[in-house]
Amino acid sequence: MAESIKTELVSAIYLQEVELSERQVAEKQNNSNEQTFTVEDAVESIGFGRFHVLIFVIMGSSNIVEAMEIMLLAVVSPEIRCEWHLNDWQVALVSTMVFFGFMVCGVLSGYVADKYGRWKVVYGGFVWSAYFSLLTSFAPSYTWFIFLRSMVGCGVAGVSQGFVLKTEFIPARYRAVLLPLAAIFWMCGSMLIITLGMLVVPTLGWRWMIRISVAPSIILLYLFKFIPESARYNVSAGNVAAAMDTLKWIAKMNKASLPPGHLVDSVVKERGNWRILFNSTFRMTSLLLWFSWFVASFTYYGSVLSSSELLEKNLLCVTDGDHAHQVKHRLEGRQCYCVPFANSDYQTLLISCLGEVSLIPVNIFLLNIFGRRKSLMVIQLAAGIFFLLLNICTTMLGFTFLLFLLRSVVSMNFTVVYIYTAEVYPTVSRSLGMGFCTSVSRIGGMIAPFVAQVLMSQSVILALSPFSIACALCAVGSFLLPIETKGRALLQIS
Repeated sequence: MAESIKTELVSAIYLQEVELSERQVAEKQNNSNEQTFTVEDAVESIGFGRFHVLIFVIMGSSNIVEAMEIMLLAVVSPEIRCEWHLNDWQVALVSTMVFFGFMVCGVLSGYVADKYGRWKVVYGGFVWSAYFSLLTSFAPSYTWFIFLRSMVGCGVAGVSQGFVLKTEFIPARYRAVLLPLAAIFWMCGSMLIITLGMLVVPTLGWRWMIRISVAPSIILLYLFKFIPESARYNVSAGNVAAAMDTLKWIAKMNKASLPPGHLVDSVVKERGNWRILFNSTFRMTSLLLWFSWFVASFTYYGSVLSSSELLEKNLLCVTDGDHAHQVKHRLEGRQCYCVPFANSDYQTLLISCLGEVSLIPVNIFLLNIFGRRKSLMVIQLAAGIFFLLLNICTTMLGFTFLLFLLRSVVSMNFTVVYIYTAEVYPTVSRSLGMGFCTSVSRIGGMIAPFVAQVLMSQSVILALSPFSIACALCAVGSFLLPIETKGRALLQIS
């Protein structure tokens, strides 16, 4: 009797094991037949629609804030030079300290964005830069002014991660069109701060100009809540449910549908790992990109500050220069140019800002036909030529036209290098890669004021030649870039 019960029990256990094994096999077969898709598949399937218009406008508006904070330096330089009786190197140090803050916080913001999310970093950057920019308007001395501006630079470093957040939502076939159009917002920010300078500085002073310029940041803090966290980041962090909710919301806004199946992708624990930037795949790209970013910042801010310096001190070889610009005052044994911008100077700066968007169609054509690397090479060579052409003796109209073209090509260069960087690195280190690049670029921004504002007083040709040579060398570096990203999907992991 006992043996019979034992036999039946063993048989029952065996049958349960067989049924469990068959059930597992069936589940595996079902799983293998079930359809899956990645974030890249979803982004391409959803396509372009209302969501992309929303993110283009809101995230593009972040460029307005960034441009206002940077271009503010060109507008306020003549005012603080006279208020605190500054030498050329002291005026240049203001711009350098902003870029120093950007450089220090650039890598940090990239690491935090890869580790804890893009949205948090961009939002925090808005709050930080707006707060310290407002404090700048109350600076009681030159020392406080440069310290507070360096803090603003830290905040702007976080805001710049918005480019990564925006890029990760745009389908590959639209990136070469939408991302260059972001230059429109940068131009709007530049023109807005110049217009504020023209209207506010002569009556209320530069301090009130800064206070009013903080208003767009406050508005954006409210609008930014409509922007979700990157679905690519959420998947890499293991938060697939949040990524799926975001993709469903985008699909609903665009009146599109997601691919059939469920969302899958690789979860990566070592997000924000700097070693990825220097592995065998990306080592050469990273080094050449650092140099490209250095030159992009060096030449862009060099063109902005050079134009301001040439107009303020009348160092132009023009036939109809304003006699008032030749007036020089000496205060306490130091040479100080206490000649504020005239309306004509503001107008020249405004016209030059239009140059940043005038060649957008050309930029889009180059990106779609020749790709990223060849576009960089052509644009950088053109920038080097236009820097040298500024030495030509001409009329103020001729100078304005040359400055217009120069601002066009240096702006195009910055746009393309932004696009290439966001496309070439994988999601797990994209923000860190961008952070490293922007930090290195600010070294160029730190050097540019001393060339454009200090060396310019000694010799115009001597000050403009380094910008031209840097552009030529950078064109060679762009030719050597090993990876072309035209039409390529954004990598999730390397």
